[in-house]
Amino acid sequence: MKSASKLLIVAAMCTLAMACSKKVKETPPTDTGTVGTTQPAVDNGPTTAGMYGPNDLDTDSCLRQRVVYFDLDQDALKPEFQAIVNCHAKYLRDRPSSRMTLDGHADERGSRDYNLALGERRANAVSSAMQAAGGQSSQLTTNSFGEEKPVCTASGEECWSKNRRVEISYSAR
Repeated sequence: MKSASKLLIVAAMCTLAMACSKKVKETPPTDTGTVGTTQPAVDNGPTTAGMYGPNDLDTDSCLRQRVVYFDLDQDALKPEFQAIVNCHAKYLRDRPSSRMTLDGHADERGSRDYNLALGERRANAVSSAMQAAGGQSSQLTTNSFGEEKPVCTASGEECWSKNRRVEISYSAR
């Protein structure tokens, strides 16, 4: 009789435990129509007013400016380009998944090695200004092409000034 009551108590406790357990209904994965591929999430716009969205890269007058020019043999950012840097830095802050490449260039004067180093210093100067304005270093990549990719091939100061530059491009919007 004593063991029968113990058995009855254990059975009642088991029944009570099963009654209190939460049943989780599993939902089958949705069929996306693709097999064996995953699509990255597409972020098509800002979620908060005042934040930049990917479409702003093509429509905003400040973000459409993607070239920073430098003086001869200089890698210091000119004050007139600080506004452009600030706009792009804000874009990087607003869109943490975005990635930017900064390509430094030099004019044809100077040795190849000097121009490569100068292009690198210019790209790094823009990168530092972007980071000072709030961009993250993980979002920035710098390259130097030296004098290898000129936008103007004539000789003269007007042409050379167009080649002393850093080009801003986005690899991820």
